[in-house]
Amino acid sequence: MSDPIVVGRGIGRDFQRGVVALRSVYCTISAGTRIAVVGPSGSGKTTLLHILGGLDRPTTGSIEWPGLGQFDELRPRHVGLVFQSPSLFPALTAIQNVTLPLLLAGEHLAAGANARALLDSFGLGELADKLPEELSGGQSQRIAMARALVMRPKLVLADEPTGQLDSITAQFFFDTVLEQLEGTDTALVVATHDEAVAARMATRWTMDHGQLVSEWPRHEAA
Repeated sequence: MSDPIVVGRGIGRDFQRGVVALRSVYCTISAGTRIAVVGPSGSGKTTLLHILGGLDRPTTGSIEWPGLGQFDELRPRHVGLVFQSPSLFPALTAIQNVTLPLLLAGEHLAAGANARALLDSFGLGELADKLPEELSGGQSQRIAMARALVMRPKLVLADEPTGQLDSITAQFFFDTVLEQLEGTDTALVVATHDEAVAARMATRWTMDHGQLVSEWPRHEAA
């Protein structure tokens, strides 16, 4: 078993008006793991991903990143994020969006070349100079994944990354994601309703009413 890179202990998250999004979630993410987070809409999947990535803080319990560093060191170098809703910067072209994490981290050398290579791998090279308003939702989502991968982070968190893709495109897209991560120690955590995606992950976390009700290792998964 690899050393843990994220450890959550008794994570709870309450919002205004008595909305409880998470209830005492205990979880560990180790280097190189592939985790599908499944469950009905409103079960807490997105909130959990936001806390794992340091975008939100738990109301109760604790979250630590022993394999990544301190809270203010997580992004953009160590954690890549793909959101369920459109997240590209509207004033930047596709390639500029993908390059942005490299520039923010001070890695200017070959930033453009690395970003273009990723776009090409996802079959999006011809869209490099397009603005987000010129892209479909599925194209934007694939570009967002390229942006999340460009830093070669230790943890990638993706919220419904295939939600706007047809089944054939979704399969090609996820093949590319796994190919990009092959041979690395990057952990991938995907919140999904897509059973084809979930079936390819080694571990399945099932959420229900804010609780992590089961964790199913599936070592036979491809």
